Amino acid sequence: MALLNPTPIDGILDSPGSSVFDLPTYQGLSADKVHDGNQLRASQSDGCASARETEGESGGEDGPTFLVVSGGTGCNSLCSAFGNATYVLPVSDDGGSSSEIIRVIGGPSVGDIRSRLIRLIPSSPPASPLDSIRNLLAYRLPTNCSEREARDEWRDIVEGRSMLWSGIPNDRKETIRGFLVYFESEVLKRAHKNFSFLNGSIGNYFIAAAQEFFRSLPSAIFLFSSITNSQASILPVIVTNHTVTIAAELEDGSRLVGQCEISHPIRRSPGVSISFDADADDDDDDEGNNSNNNELMTPIDDLDGTINRPQNIFFEATKKDDYDPLDCRITRLYYINAYGTEIHPSPNPDYIAHLAVKDVLVYSCGSLWTSIVPCLALRGVANAIARSRSLRAKILLLNSQNDRETDGYSAAEYIMTIVRTLNVSYQRHYVGRGDVSTTYPASAFITHLLYLKNTTVPVDVQQITALGVKCVEVEGSPAEEEGKVPKFDAKSVRRAILDLLRQDCAECQ
Repeated sequence: MALLNPTPIDGILDSPGSSVFDLPTYQGLSADKVHDGNQLRASQSDGCASARETEGESGGEDGPTFLVVSGGTGCNSLCSAFGNATYVLPVSDDGGSSSEIIRVIGGPSVGDIRSRLIRLIPSSPPASPLDSIRNLLAYRLPTNCSEREARDEWRDIVEGRSMLWSGIPNDRKETIRGFLVYFESEVLKRAHKNFSFLNGSIGNYFIAAAQEFFRSLPSAIFLFSSITNSQASILPVIVTNHTVTIAAELEDGSRLVGQCEISHPIRRSPGVSISFDADADDDDDDEGNNSNNNELMTPIDDLDGTINRPQNIFFEATKKDDYDPLDCRITRLYYINAYGTEIHPSPNPDYIAHLAVKDVLVYSCGSLWTSIVPCLALRGVANAIARSRSLRAKILLLNSQNDRETDGYSAAEYIMTIVRTLNVSYQRHYVGRGDVSTTYPASAFITHLLYLKNTTVPVDVQQITALGVKCVEVEGSPAEEEGKVPKFDAKSVRRAILDLLRQDCAECQ
């Protein structure tokens, strides 16, 4: 009977006989709360009472609920700021070990999701079963070795001989290993594609195998959360079993295809694929260098043909500050299919549903065009954000410095990029009014801007306030060394959010 109880048992991971399907303890989105309009309106009318719950700063279930839009790494250090949160992540990154999974097996990108799932595994003592599981799923195969050496280490892992399995309960070991064996079988089916295990993420392999097996990325996320006893509530922005690719249109009319080409391009030679394999694309933005440049193209050549997927791109995150600016600015970002044609995928329905019941929407710091905008450039998202009766604050965490995608941007331009993206995806036209179309003001999408003291991104408070957006300066953590910029820390971000919620509630009374 104990296995029927969804409440986690203390020390359950210490038991070799514990069930691998112990349910995670996070509160799911109640169907009654989503569909019962009367209950939703009642919760909205009680907004100030709810605000009083924010007096505690523990981040527990008594505080405000958050919906956080972010990429895979930009928000990881801030997760504890949000407490009861659901995270929306893109599935369009085509770098890191995910690029190799996409090239050979296909499917949506899983790297960003894996990164967040690892981050949200509950803390545990060193060498405990949960810590051992974390170490295994966070492990990367080496890059500074031969392909044969990396493949041999992978074989030790998949056959259960590696020391990484030490301390992991047998039920969880065999479940994880079963999916790694399944991943190996999928690679062997495509042996002609010469899968590279260099820099391979074991967590990525596990999630990709589960997604391929269940034909469902949400099911793969649930399995990962169950095995790790995690409270993670993570939504892929698009639910699909196919590869997702983004493209950016520049001011001069040219376009860049794929997140790597937009955010941190690699050298490539022109080429075009004559195959009709549309399986490929991923998300990992914390990798190193490339050791195999036979297929280093992401962009589509001037000739007609399908997208040639990049092979095992290693991106060094430490070099992200050192970038070559774009020739001109990005004007819009959109989704394309394997033949380079613009498409309009539907957002995850759970994403839209959560916008109707959460208290706070957060646009996290990170890559604006390749992490945040892909979660917004979808039909129905603008309307859901602007018309939500439950959202008491819509907060943008401003980056402390610009990158290749936003070189030369001011804070107001960050805001207007989000506003234009959402309004373009909204575009409601009324019959009988000619070409007149309605758009939402900036304040319908962003109510507050949180920015760091001494940020290098220009913040014109007067200009931003004129847009209807309140500016809040945050102290943050000091720069680690001279010449570096400060960063947000979880405590200061949570304190600032709770303060602005209390202040807004006081102003309403």
